[in-house]
Amino acid sequence: MTAGASPEISFAVHPAPDPVPAARRAELMEAPGFGRVFTDHMITLRWTQERGWHDGRLEPYGPLRLEPATSVFHYAQEVFEGLKAYRQPSGGDRGVAPPDQDSGPIVAFRPFANAARFRGSARRLAMPELPDDTFVRAIELLVSQDRAWVPAAADHSLYLRPFMIATDTSLGVSKPSSSYLMLVIACPVGAHFFGGGRPVSVWLAGDYSRAAPGGTGAAKAGGNYAAGFAAQRQALEHGCDQVVWLDAVEHRWVEEMGGMNMFFVHGSGSRARITTPPLTGTLLPGITRDALLTLAPDLGIPAAEEPISVAQWRDGCRDGEITEVFACGTAAVVTPVGTVRSASGGWTVGQGDGAGAGPGPVTRRLRQTLTGIQFGQLPDPYGWIHKIC
Repeated sequence: MTAGASPEISFAVHPAPDPVPAARRAELMEAPGFGRVFTDHMITLRWTQERGWHDGRLEPYGPLRLEPATSVFHYAQEVFEGLKAYRQPSGGDRGVAPPDQDSGPIVAFRPFANAARFRGSARRLAMPELPDDTFVRAIELLVSQDRAWVPAAADHSLYLRPFMIATDTSLGVSKPSSSYLMLVIACPVGAHFFGGGRPVSVWLAGDYSRAAPGGTGAAKAGGNYAAGFAAQRQALEHGCDQVVWLDAVEHRWVEEMGGMNMFFVHGSGSRARITTPPLTGTLLPGITRDALLTLAPDLGIPAAEEPISVAQWRDGCRDGEITEVFACGTAAVVTPVGTVRSASGGWTVGQGDGAGAGPGPVTRRLRQTLTGIQFGQLPDPYGWIHKIC
């Protein structure tokens, strides 16, 4: 059994009596955007101190009935995950798109890594840890039931959102909730690429901090994202696409871009190497980040975890030592950064983010290789692909 495994937890299956008709589903999937269109079903699973995990169900997607005093509304005891399911080419022919919605295997990318991070987030917020096997089985059940919702269009996928909320109906804050609800919902998504593929502009957050040492920065908790909205709004007000978070102590060291990990390309050609800020407890341990640290050296691109200051970033771009910068995460995969702005000035990375600018060669190669593995166009020597159905 894998880490976090436990005796099998069963799921009752209750199919939707009126699923979305095929013609309407096809219409919705033509341009689904991100997180706006949802599949016919969802997974629910409950936990109490007396019974542990129980009452697993696959049921029709729909509203939840919760008391106004439910703990999650007041004290934000909530964690979530994000991963994708992909429809790969049929017949094992890499690079050949499946001819219809029903052909080709459906896979997930490193779901057990997401399961382990889900447990870590729950542990930090004093919530029960869901066994890894149960996490993956819940995903498999939902994707198998709603496989018609997994897109066949190029660069489209099915985004999966497992999450857990505290469900005690009490306003007392002396202890964590004694009951929880875990759910998995899914939505078809298009190619989620900030800036439409062009490099994005970023604003350095000088007035706000995402996370402090000892806080919840390494947990995928909703409160972290809510606390970031003011800085993101500030970035938009300054004409930037995204905010870049700096450390909470000195406001000197680069940490993340929005909810994505950051990478810096040093040098070019055969001498190019990449670095990313180390995990200090204030950064989210990204699954894509980890994959790129593994993948890059096999492509001849040395990779390391190294801290980088704002001054080093600025001076490196000025001197040509830093040639590309990109952020990575499940939703957007790899997104290049072209322009940096702050209250004290700004600078350009590579070609910037103007008309005609695009990802640099290292950024492009890493993105193409990673997505090639995910969509079955390239071999997977790492065992990252998990077949669902």
